[in-house]
Amino acid sequence: MSMVVSINPHEKYRGVYVVELDDGSIRLATKNLVPGHRVYGERLFKYENVEYREWNAFRSKLAGALMNGLVEQPISEGDRILYLGVASGTTASHVSDIVGLKGRIYGLDIAPRVLREFIMVAEVRKNLFPILGDARKPQEYRHVVETVDGIYADIAQPEQAAIVADNANMFLRNDGYLLMAIKARSIDVTKEPSEIYRREVNVLKERGFEIVDVVHLEPYDKDHAMIYARFHGKK
Repeated sequence: MSMVVSINPHEKYRGVYVVELDDGSIRLATKNLVPGHRVYGERLFKYENVEYREWNAFRSKLAGALMNGLVEQPISEGDRILYLGVASGTTASHVSDIVGLKGRIYGLDIAPRVLREFIMVAEVRKNLFPILGDARKPQEYRHVVETVDGIYADIAQPEQAAIVADNANMFLRNDGYLLMAIKARSIDVTKEPSEIYRREVNVLKERGFEIVDVVHLEPYDKDHAMIYARFHGKK
């Protein structure tokens, strides 16, 4: 197995580290909030008495977006985040590393089976708060989620943008950020975006979001793009 040559803070993305291995390859990583614990079989790197977790871009759409040059990484230490479609917590665990123990991630999923896996992750990561719920009904979890700094959405619903906007109206602070993974199966980077994709972006704009950046996730995820936006919907 290749050995670590160096680990340095990413020059562009806060809370993200660049791992250089002796085979010349580069990996992304986050500082492990819970040393010794893996979440999805990722490699652990020890460097100068600090443990880091490899952030696998083939397993996490956010890592794929960073590898493909997202304009910035908006998540900061101490942030409160509503994560719609948290699944078993692969990406959320890296966000957990970034926000640290001063932050909170409210991880919502409609599927009990995957949420059980996320609950196991949350048992050792004290900044994760699992919620079994339907993202289309934000009023049903209003009593457990506070105002948040950001929303991360990966819910693969036909009306995803409208669902996200409903949640933003209820929970997202003004100028808060959105990271939304969107199905882009029919998108060719060299051609016009598909009608569905364009409609979803327009819904976000109509509902008070400013689109900051859109990054296609090939080769890490051939079917998706990541939208990064800011919310100005609350007047």
